[in-house]
Amino acid sequence: MMAWGRRGALILVAASLLSGCAQFPENPPGNFRSNPTLGAGPEPTPELPATPQPSKPAGPAGDAPRTPPAPCADPDPAVVATCLDPTAGLVLLPDGKSALVTERRTGRLLKLAPQQAPVELARLPVNGEADGGLLDVALSPTYAQDGLIYLYLTTATDNRVMRIVVGDVPKPVLIGIPRGPQHNTGAITFDARGNLLVATGDAGVAASANDPTSLAGKLLRITATGTPAPGNPAASSPVVAAGLAEPGGVCTDAVSGASWLTDRTPTLDRLRSVTANGSLGPDVWTWPDRPGAAGCAARQGRISVSLTTGAALYVLTTAANGSVTAPPEVLVKDRYGQLFGADVGPDGVVWAGSVNKAGGKPGATDDRVVRIQPPSGESGASAA
Repeated sequence: MMAWGRRGALILVAASLLSGCAQFPENPPGNFRSNPTLGAGPEPTPELPATPQPSKPAGPAGDAPRTPPAPCADPDPAVVATCLDPTAGLVLLPDGKSALVTERRTGRLLKLAPQQAPVELARLPVNGEADGGLLDVALSPTYAQDGLIYLYLTTATDNRVMRIVVGDVPKPVLIGIPRGPQHNTGAITFDARGNLLVATGDAGVAASANDPTSLAGKLLRITATGTPAPGNPAASSPVVAAGLAEPGGVCTDAVSGASWLTDRTPTLDRLRSVTANGSLGPDVWTWPDRPGAAGCAARQGRISVSLTTGAALYVLTTAANGSVTAPPEVLVKDRYGQLFGADVGPDGVVWAGSVNKAGGKPGATDDRVVRIQPPSGESGASAA
């Protein structure tokens, strides 16, 4: 089991809570216009029927000859998809039985479902150097009506938020977030009020996190069209909180409306609450051993946090006042390696993507997306 720790006593928190060559137009937030058409990548090479092979004789007991498994076949029933490039963002679709996942370095947006081949919905030009690329994905609060998908990504010049409808070209929502040699990590989710929360890395310059003129190292809150959300501290600014270093995930509990954020700092990893007005609350949980707190998923007071170097899923349970009520459950320790993006469905099952090809120890079928059943999830499922 992983080591964990708190920095001081448990703290009460509020309960109510994108290298690409193409250039995007530098139009201001909220002023959308089409970009050059993005291709969906090279056409796949047609597969020819395999040459029939002579049957092998049956074994001593008359058993039929066995066919070796396909290279990307994984016998684990919890595995949804295999042989992906390192993943990043992940969000469940409204049916709760399929998900969208991003590949950080390739810029591919994929739709995944159990026992089905991944479907490429879009491929965006991104700068995947260091920790940049296609970093996160979120669904519009009115996705069923408008089909809008929001993406956080790194280009050759900046980090930015884009939106896309499958089959159309992506359009900018918020541009000009600083890009650097590291800490381009960023995460997005919609809050309970329908505003988009955007957590940005400090782009490798720690001082920028507290620079009021920079969008780096900040928590931003914007409308679906990219303008500063109503109620922000400064009406003309998207910034609602400062001081972030390397955020891994931001998530909203669909039941309670509370939002949460993970951040990796030089001294510890931490989980923080996000208040209803978008400001950051105190630390809810800290990891002094810095296991790489990444994506988060929240539902009915249970917060799941993916760990990269820690190679596990932490599940924390909070009380009505937001405090953590018991030591975290540590699930699938070392079973799937380094985990990053995460989301949770109405059944309490957490979906997570691995990043073993990016600094981990990749297995034959990595990288993968898996489903993890917390032992005390809403459906009463047992551990995966």
